[in-house]
This record gives sequence, structure tokens and C-alpha cells, in this order.
Amino acid sequence: MSELVTGEAVALELRPARLPSRALAVLLDLVAALAVYVAVTIAVVVSTASLDEAAQAALSIATFVLVLVGGPIAVETLSHGRSLGKMACGLRVVRDDGGPIRFRHALVRGLIGVIEILMTLGVVACIASFVSARGRRLGDVFAGTLVVRERLPVTRTGFVPPPPPWLSGRFSGLDLSAVPDGLWLAVRQYLTRMQQLDPQVGWSMAERLASDLAARTGTPVPQGVPPAAYLAAVVQERQAREARRAFGSDAARSATSATVAPVTSGTTAPTVAQAEGGLQAAAAPPASHGSAGPSARAREVVSEPSGEGRSEESAEVPASERPRTGFVPPA
Repeated sequence: MSELVTGEAVALELRPARLPSRALAVLLDLVAALAVYVAVTIAVVVSTASLDEAAQAALSIATFVLVLVGGPIAVETLSHGRSLGKMACGLRVVRDDGGPIRFRHALVRGLIGVIEILMTLGVVACIASFVSARGRRLGDVFAGTLVVRERLPVTRTGFVPPPPPWLSGRFSGLDLSAVPDGLWLAVRQYLTRMQQLDPQVGWSMAERLASDLAARTGTPVPQGVPPAAYLAAVVQERQAREARRAFGSDAARSATSATVAPVTSGTTAPTVAQAEGGLQAAAAPPASHGSAGPSARAREVVSEPSGEGRSEESAEVPASERPRTGFVPPA
């Protein structure tokens, strides 16, 4: 599922960078890398003039590999896909699901880039970009990455709205390893643009995405949870796991408690009320949906800590006393 098109012909997809902007970014990166390579080579030649020819040749090869191969890999890894040329052109390398790249992605891109950019003067990369529908070169195909436009018009729909508080941490036991990157991309793009959709179209799309996500995780959607709220909660759980894996438990708690999560730069953050209002509009089913009345889900089971440690006590709370979350249960 690399692209999801709604009934209103709205494609939930990242905006791939075009070949001219990518070529300009690569050219700027090559100029900077060659300048550093020439400076390092001169320094190495001057400092190793007393060595024999074999040692000088070995140092020359090591300099080439470290500067022209290892340099771009290190820059893309540390900058999360923003090299000097890409920052100048407003581009960024991301994963297929829209997330930031890691070392393995930059490594594959850099190694294949030696062949399709340096050794062939960019001819192979240009041909691959022309053939690919998303403008990807061979390094992007093998690494599972995509170069996208990072500077987009300011919009209030560029953020993933937070789930309701009563769903935070509820899906910590889900197995998300089988969910493909394309499905994550579709879910994130739906959440950021659902306010632009017709209620009927948005509800059916949320149900379809929630069904696909539940099929991949092996756990059905909990009864009484709106599909848009379910999607937002699972996306937040994935972000918390990535933050925990990359930065530790403190960053994971920060990601879980964050009210909004940016998708692209150059946008302004909406207020919490706007984010909850968007999820409320998406979570409210159209008039033709649903046959059960709200009284069917008027009570829920809550858990409270008691004594030493944590023990769960089931208590029925009337719907009028439940905390307000901004979601409307299916009517």
C-alpha cells in the first residue's frame, strides 16, 4: 500500500522530490565533498612524503573511502537525511513510511551511490529516477527510502492529532513488527488530512485502515473504540517505541505525553482543541452508519492502583462521569 486514494481523489502520500532539485542537491554535496577530499589529500601527501609509494597509495585509497563514501553516510545519519545540498534545496531523505532514516539506510544509499553516482557520473541514478514513479534511484529502492520535499506550505493538517487520554498506553502489548511501512504511511497521512475529507469517506477509510492494521497485528480493534482514535493510539505507541529504542525511556515518555507530532517541517502546530476537534469529527460516524444506540457503550471498566504495587479493581462508571476526550462513540 504505497499510495491510498480517497473517494475525493485525495492521495495520502508524501511529496517526492523531482529530478532537477535532487540533481542540484547532489551537485552541491559533491562540490562540498570534493573540496574536503582535496584538502585532506594535500594534507596527507605533505605529511607522508617520507613514506614509500605503497604506503602513500594505501593512504590515498583510505582517504577516498573515508571522505567520499563514509562522509556522506555519516552526514545523512547524524542529520537524519539532511545533507548540505538537501538542506539548501529543501529536501530530506525519509523512510517509506515517512519516518527518519537510520544508519543502515544511509549505509545502503552511500554504498550504492558510489556506483550509480560517482563511477557513472550520475547516469544510472538519472535513468533510475526517470523510470521510478516516485523518482527513486537504486540506492533508495534497496534502502527503502524516499527523497521528499521538506518545505511545504503552512498548514494546520501537518500534525498527527493525539489519541484520547484513556487510550494512551492501552496498546503497549501489540505486535507491530508485521505492519509494513506503506500501511504506516497511509495511517499517518490519513490522520494528518482527515479534516479535509467528507465525513462518509473519512469514516469508511478509517474503518478500512483500522481493519488492515488489526489484521497485521493479530488483535482486533477493541469494541467501542472509534477507528480514528484506534489509529491515533497505535501510531503514538509506535512513536513511543521508536523513541525508547533510539533515546531511552525518558524520550519515550515524552513522545507518549506529547500533544502533537510533526510530520513535515515548515508547519505551525495546532492547539490541543483543534487536534481533538479533528479526531472528534473523524470519529463521529455518518448518519447511515451504526445501528446500536449510545446506551450500548454507556459503561466501561476502569482500573485503579490500590495497596502495594498495582492491582486492578473493576468498577462501573456512568458515561456522564467519564472524562471528556473529544471523541464521540459510534451512534
